[in-house]
Amino acid sequence: MTPRRPGSSGPARARYGVTIAELAVVLVLIGVIGSTIGLSLVRQQRFYRSATELLRAREGVRDAMELLASDVRGMSVTDTVRLLADSAIEFFANVGSSVVCDYAGGTAVGLPGLSPRQANALTSFVTQPDTGDMAFFHRDSSDGVSEWEGHRIDGFAARPLSSTCPAGSRFGRHADAGADGTGFLLDLFSAPSSRVGTGAPVRFIRRGRYSLYHASDGRWYLGFRRCNAVGPSVCGAIQPLSGPYRGYSTNPGKTGVLFEYFDGSGARLTPGTSPLAIARIDITARTESGQWIGLEGWSSIPSDSATIAIAIRNRSP
Repeated sequence: MTPRRPGSSGPARARYGVTIAELAVVLVLIGVIGSTIGLSLVRQQRFYRSATELLRAREGVRDAMELLASDVRGMSVTDTVRLLADSAIEFFANVGSSVVCDYAGGTAVGLPGLSPRQANALTSFVTQPDTGDMAFFHRDSSDGVSEWEGHRIDGFAARPLSSTCPAGSRFGRHADAGADGTGFLLDLFSAPSSRVGTGAPVRFIRRGRYSLYHASDGRWYLGFRRCNAVGPSVCGAIQPLSGPYRGYSTNPGKTGVLFEYFDGSGARLTPGTSPLAIARIDITARTESGQWIGLEGWSSIPSDSATIAIAIRNRSP
């Protein structure tokens, strides 16, 4: 029988619970497990942050190479290079091309539109030209010598294709026109010569300067300034393109972005040399993160570097 308490008319009830010792053991185990989980989370966070910084450093190098390679490779040293320095280069970069579709004299030139569905589109832009850029028209002389005639752009705007490339012109067919029936009207500061006619190829170029610069956040970036097309170099505000990179240094082995110039025989040229002598430009970019990272006993600032050699295609013999 269940024992009774004195003065109780019913059976005795058993008491359940934990002792202080048992509670202490549980708390210790929870603390150990929590510390282990917390330490794992910290390590994972550190790993992902370090991996991100490493990838960012490598992306900075790749961005610099991609941005500079296409523009430098296609520039013409005959008349477009304006500044050659160890941390900066200024030149006219090609931003588009087209053909003269309608021209009857004066300063207005009609151009065909963009044809994204045509593999042989007559008009294409890296970025749309506008006021201050230059348009170079190809003209054929009677003595067999081909030339490019340059004119400063006063305005560039989309117009109905019927007005810029009428049906009577040789380039007025729908297959050569913009899919949406839109062409472009090019206004110039001066009229092209009589040797520029319908069908003449047109190149659009923009003067700009790439340089390593010190930003307000204390880091160094590759930046771009748009400059005036004619006359002494006057450039606008700088826009960051990629980075951060190592800071500028007169030591070629330490500076963040380095431009080196070579002639046709491979001899190094000093900054300020005539652009006509340039046959190759080597560009080196060195990135450096602003944060220290640590991985399994290794601690460092993430960095990376790369060098690309670019042969100038449009070089005079």
